[in-house]
Amino acid sequence: MKPREIHPRRRIRARGHTLVELVIAVALGLVVTVGAVSLYRSQRAAFGRADDTTQIREAGLTALTLIGQQIQMTGFVPADLPQPQPQQKPTLFGCSAARPTGTDDNPTCEALTSRSDGIAIRYVGDNVSTWPSSTGQPTDCLGQAVSVGNAAYGAGRVMIVNRFFAKLSASTGESELYCDGNGKSGSAQPLVEGVERLRARYWLAGAQTALDASALAPDQWANVVAVDLCVLVRGAPQGRRSRYVDCDGANVAGTDLRARQAFWRRVAIRNNEVSAS
Repeated sequence: MKPREIHPRRRIRARGHTLVELVIAVALGLVVTVGAVSLYRSQRAAFGRADDTTQIREAGLTALTLIGQQIQMTGFVPADLPQPQPQQKPTLFGCSAARPTGTDDNPTCEALTSRSDGIAIRYVGDNVSTWPSSTGQPTDCLGQAVSVGNAAYGAGRVMIVNRFFAKLSASTGESELYCDGNGKSGSAQPLVEGVERLRARYWLAGAQTALDASALAPDQWANVVAVDLCVLVRGAPQGRRSRYVDCDGANVAGTDLRARQAFWRRVAIRNNEVSAS
């Protein structure tokens, strides 16, 4: 039997893609790929900026909270101690573009390349006004036990001295807020990463404007009734320059690829005779 022949009109001819069709297909594929990569990169950059903004905000608010709580403790003494307690030195002391150094009773200022201000705060601490250590002793800003007491304060009570300032970390190169507590003086430790500068200005009783620490005479520290705090926080490198408002209220163009933001807070001093009157 002869095989059945296929009618010529029904024969299917093999047909390949032309060069033009191939080029168009490749071009469309490249357009889709480039668009997808571009969208991914833009979304990733947007996510990175949002995350950086969140971290900057958290660092700024945390720093203001930590320092503000300590300033509110300035001059504090337990209620069952005779009032007022005699103070050899003011319970608040500040430095302009410098950090407080020297002894707890006679602080001085040491210049900082970060131009950060520094502030030293003194108050009587016990197991209620501070977190107690594992041995039940009052602690400083770093959780270090402060054991040097004073008979005038009673058992379990000591003078707490905490000093705050901002500088670059020698190990990481990042800006950080530091505290140096008198539980182990001279061993400052970082508290908040990203804080590039601390700015503090002081309100005297009856004054019309706040003053820098350098403008206050030694006998005026006892008359400070409030402190204007500002922390300038910088974020991680984001690949583009940005503008920001610094702690002095100036609109500044960034010199690197990091975003920055300033945070402000005014803190009243509760525990001195001028504030209470």
